[in-house]
Amino acid sequence: MIALALMATAMWQDTAALDRAVASFAGQPLGAEGGARTAVDPRLRLAACPMVALSWRTSAQDAVVVSCTGPDWRIFVPVRRAVPMAPPPGAVGRVLPAARAEPVIRRGDPVVIEAGTEGFSVTRSGTAMADAAPGQHFAVRIDDQPRPVQAVAIEAGRAGLPGWAE
Repeated sequence: MIALALMATAMWQDTAALDRAVASFAGQPLGAEGGARTAVDPRLRLAACPMVALSWRTSAQDAVVVSCTGPDWRIFVPVRRAVPMAPPPGAVGRVLPAARAEPVIRRGDPVVIEAGTEGFSVTRSGTAMADAAPGQHFAVRIDDQPRPVQAVAIEAGRAGLPGWAE
């Protein structure tokens, strides 16, 4: 009876794991400004996915797209955004430069993606599809995969998977 229950849970995607992946991708915990508004509904019966891909729905970063290519499914997780405040007096019309970190990974660079914990490690090689500064998410093309994988830049030529600590 227990084996049957374990087999049934392995058929469905763990929604708590999706919540952790979204929090890592967004850089904020569930319910916080910049994090998911609510948890992924645990009643969803999504087929188990060996590796989900995460991306922003739009440049406004108002939702995270969580998708799987085999089996094929996709969900949108809304992100809690702050209501913009009025600019301070005298700031109207003035554009302030945004501080940007210098990319450590450039488009076309070979990249090693790492994931693991103490005593367990997995690596894959691929090609960066965009520039990325440390901590920034970017896509990596892996030769034998039909779709790119999301990764987080660590240093030149090295990246991790969202949701896995360095």
